[in-house]
Amino acid sequence: MPETKTRTDADDRHLVKFLMVSGLCFFIGTVHGVLQVIRPIRAWLDSIGSPYGGPGHLIDPLAHAHINVVGGVVIFIMGASYYLLPRMSGVPIYSRKLVNHTFWWTSLGIAGFYTTLMTFGILEGFALLDDDLARMDKIHGYYGHTIAIVSTAMGVGFWVYFANLFMTFRDFRRGR
Repeated sequence: MPETKTRTDADDRHLVKFLMVSGLCFFIGTVHGVLQVIRPIRAWLDSIGSPYGGPGHLIDPLAHAHINVVGGVVIFIMGASYYLLPRMSGVPIYSRKLVNHTFWWTSLGIAGFYTTLMTFGILEGFALLDDDLARMDKIHGYYGHTIAIVSTAMGVGFWVYFANLFMTFRDFRRGR
């Protein structure tokens, strides 16, 4: 009987966090998806404009799609490409520090973006149902600044990722 070994390359263990965040985001996204189709929740979302406008669209489809696509798929692809690129090219990733920056900036951006969409969707939704448009406008006044901050954090993660890949590809092209 042949002996089987599980190969764990200590150099790759730092990439596990990408998989864990991806799985967590998919979990949150699936729970979100189930909750938003439960009749009373669906009726509440529809009453505040989901999915076409009003505060409801912040929750469905924006927050739901964001946590699944960016949180689940994109963060997974980032980790997978950091794993695969050195194996396919024979060149090490340009910077492990940039790998960690990619992870933290993107993950914090994802969490902040999702939380911002959900929070403002819920707060503005209750204000809309109370027919308190002044309160709704006041709440929404904070939305732009908040979403800009978390979007920038996520964007930094994306840009660091692209820079790290491009620098690695440059080393590949130079034959290093």
